[in-house]
Amino acid sequence: MSSLERHQQIIDIVHSKGYESVTSLCKALKVSAVTIRKDLKLLEKSNKLFRTHGGASNTNPFTIDRNVNEKENMQIEEKKSIAKKAAEYITPNDSIIIASGTTLTALAREIIPRQKLIVITSSLPVTGELIKHADIEIFQLGGIIRQSSSSVVGSYAENILKDFFCTKLFLGVDGLDFEFGITTSNSMEAQLNKNMIQVVQKVIVLADHTKFGKRGFSRICGLDEVDEIITDKNISPVIVEKYSSQGIKITIA
Repeated sequence: MSSLERHQQIIDIVHSKGYESVTSLCKALKVSAVTIRKDLKLLEKSNKLFRTHGGASNTNPFTIDRNVNEKENMQIEEKKSIAKKAAEYITPNDSIIIASGTTLTALAREIIPRQKLIVITSSLPVTGELIKHADIEIFQLGGIIRQSSSSVVGSYAENILKDFFCTKLFLGVDGLDFEFGITTSNSMEAQLNKNMIQVVQKVIVLADHTKFGKRGFSRICGLDEVDEIITDKNISPVIVEKYSSQGIKITIA
């Protein structure tokens, strides 16, 4: 097989699956890891694919910090379906944390409290949705307002969390990477999310299919600290199988 033929096969595999590891490409094409890595470097230079840690992707794995107003108009139906499924997890007399993000605001819109519900949140839009319900007691975290996400970050919010313990954290992310874990584009938000994880029994990530294989600037935690991921029906079966094989629960809304 010529190098041009091999390159085309790599492109076809990566584009059909969305992501493929160096190990799998070696097996499929019967060449060494050194050869595959050289191929991937050349293909990335010619804008045919994107190299990632341990493999290659057909989409840019690195996320950028978008304004909440822009995010509101992206994957609207997917976020709504994820939010509806997530709302089913809330039980009577529950106490939960809802982090920031447009998918979390969608969740707030879907919540119909059964008896009393306690919600701790860093998100101003989430508070704006939940304040309509008399049966929801809201603890709005305070601190520095991050304008691009309409949410609170900083040490003051982190310290407040030390006085509480909740059943569930509903967490939005900018990226999920099998090797790197879950990430966001802002370091202060990542630190607050880390503190949220420490004071809950269960961590539930809400992420539409476009977030998989992506990396934000700041790491929140590894996938081993996530109890469940709720995503939409457009998720690749290959990704679902990969995560499930490692004991990571993925629920498709």
